[in-house]
Amino acid sequence: MARAPRSTAKKPRLRALPGRASPVSAAAPAPARTRVRDADAEATLAYARGVLEAEARAILGVTERLGDAFLHALHLVRECTGQVVVTGMGKAGHIGQKLSSTLASTGVRSVFLHPAEAVHGDLGRVGPGDVILALSNSGSTEELLRLLPLFKRMGTPVVALTGDAESALAKGADAVLDIGRIEEACPMGLVPTASTAALHAVGDALAMTLLRSRPFGRDDYALLHPGGKLGRSVLRVFELMRTGRANPLVLDTARLSQAVVVMTNTPGRPGAACVVDKDGMLEGIFTDGDLRRLVEKGHQDFEVPVRQVMGKRPRCITPETLVLTAAAQMRELKVDQLPVVDVEGRAVGLLDVQDLLAAKFV
Repeated sequence: MARAPRSTAKKPRLRALPGRASPVSAAAPAPARTRVRDADAEATLAYARGVLEAEARAILGVTERLGDAFLHALHLVRECTGQVVVTGMGKAGHIGQKLSSTLASTGVRSVFLHPAEAVHGDLGRVGPGDVILALSNSGSTEELLRLLPLFKRMGTPVVALTGDAESALAKGADAVLDIGRIEEACPMGLVPTASTAALHAVGDALAMTLLRSRPFGRDDYALLHPGGKLGRSVLRVFELMRTGRANPLVLDTARLSQAVVVMTNTPGRPGAACVVDKDGMLEGIFTDGDLRRLVEKGHQDFEVPVRQVMGKRPRCITPETLVLTAAAQMRELKVDQLPVVDVEGRAVGLLDVQDLLAAKFV
């Protein structure tokens, strides 16, 4: 079948239409444009600043209201032998969940109770010795008011955090933390903003004052935050080091071949073996690096005593050494293992760089 002859007509050149970029110039980066604030932008920023100022005023206004009622509420929470049960609906409920979380993170047993779920079985979370913290700006939240007689029947004291000291919630509580009437930072004056900021701040004031009055320090806080930066900063070597069967020990009278077997067969496959005397006192360390250097020098006698080829007087750490300090020593010495010894010099463990990697220290 014959092919159609190829057209020899020239294709017309593309010309940019007025106001449009040409195909070539379209790929070029657009020149940077200087952003100039207009009057509307300035008004927007002014309003946003006004929201922050309104919330700040609400919080500062509550400071003048703290008095005997706060001390009473603090006493109830401090003397609590059970757990602090925090409850609230809507936005106040979200603030309550944060308050419960803050209490728990500072060593106070606490749980959040959803008021609507409480009447469907979750009231079983409340027990003898508990204290209730009930949050409601209006003090008239129906779901909370329904629980007051039940709390009273259970003999559980109630601390109300509210904006109305004359509300039904306040009248049914054993202690009232009144934030007062607060104008919301909202164009309609309806959305909980300044009031929730004040509730949040009062809850923090209660939690932090309670913390100040109890024996609870940085180590206690870190224990409850093992995954955080602070938790890692106070972690001790004994919490990570390899012990028992995972601690590679070999007698100083053993042959080099036996040391290699220990390094190979110890659980976790550490790249080293701690060399000890008959009493378990650390004499030295033999590592994978030492083995490689021997092979590079042509050393083939694996029947020599390990004490002849081990690293003598190795840098050691104690079980109480901070892991951060141990990690810094490893980087400084450019080693992957550090023997751990007790106060008498016995080899009680080994800290391996793999342990630091697993704990995200390196």
